[in-house]
Amino acid sequence: MSDCRPPEAFKTSDRYDTVSYTPYPQNIPRARRRIARLAVDWGHPGLAGDAALLAGELCTNALLHGCLRDRLFRVETSLTGHALRVAVTDPRGERLPEHRVPGPGDRFGRGLLIVGELADRWAVERLTVGKTVWAELDVTRRTGP
Repeated sequence: MSDCRPPEAFKTSDRYDTVSYTPYPQNIPRARRRIARLAVDWGHPGLAGDAALLAGELCTNALLHGCLRDRLFRVETSLTGHALRVAVTDPRGERLPEHRVPGPGDRFGRGLLIVGELADRWAVERLTVGKTVWAELDVTRRTGP
């Protein structure tokens, strides 16, 4: 894997990875597999499953609610001494995530509930164009000292 981190990432992250994907459903499992592999390669195999699930939920939300046909969405993964962060950026900043209470027959609407349960922290950052939704898993709480 290449380590093409932007200069500011060296100041804040021990590891950094970014990939842009076309807005097609087949890229969601690709992103999940990549995130899981990064967690393992970066020495935190215990985080791989949760990180992959977070990536899948954030990418699905971007695809359903934030993507435009001709515009890519970006998945950034970073690791510090404290947390593994998965961040997904899409071009539709006007469509912010919102909590919903899905009914028993609803096929959609549980993504943010899953993110809220799994992640130690998550938030939305508005950008000049688009938005980034990120979620973090604490490394020390989940994998020990």
